[in-house]
Amino acid sequence: MNKILTNNAPPEVGATLQRLRLARGLTLEDLSRIAGVSKSMLSQIEREKANPTIAITWRLANALGVQIGELLTSEVRPTELIRLVDAHEIPTLPGAHAGYSLRILGPMDLAGKYEWYELTLAPGGALASQAHDPGTGEHLTVITGTVELEVGLEKKKVRHGATARYPADQDHVIRNTGKTEAKALLVVVHR
Repeated sequence: MNKILTNNAPPEVGATLQRLRLARGLTLEDLSRIAGVSKSMLSQIEREKANPTIAITWRLANALGVQIGELLTSEVRPTELIRLVDAHEIPTLPGAHAGYSLRILGPMDLAGKYEWYELTLAPGGALASQAHDPGTGEHLTVITGTVELEVGLEKKKVRHGATARYPADQDHVIRNTGKTEAKALLVVVHR
């Protein structure tokens, strides 16, 4: 027997999106910057004037630190004390052209304040960064291998287990000059 669907309308994502955004203390502008979705589109979605594409829903879910299904339901879930983020849910910035990958370990709602990453550098790979805002600092802890850190005119080797702390408000480069892959944790603190 065929079951007749009584409600064939798409889910109303707007109220859920707004609830999740406000619970994290984010403005439309904050979420727009973090998710890479225009402020006007976010406003339309929250007012139920537009339905997001799957790609936009995925970006919003990642930015808010929830699974896509949570955005597509109006059901309010109890707050979890411990939120596990599976490896496949962690956004990665691929820099294959430069021999690196950067996994974004910190929650998106802290972007622009505190950020932490897992940096993987192939042999010969480099992460070159332009100067960040004045007062920004970085902390680089090498987990495997050895990297060369260049800040301004100064260069230093950072070996396995060591941490380098440096001003990131000037151009800086982290390079793997070794013959094996190097991994590091990178923490960015914005002032």
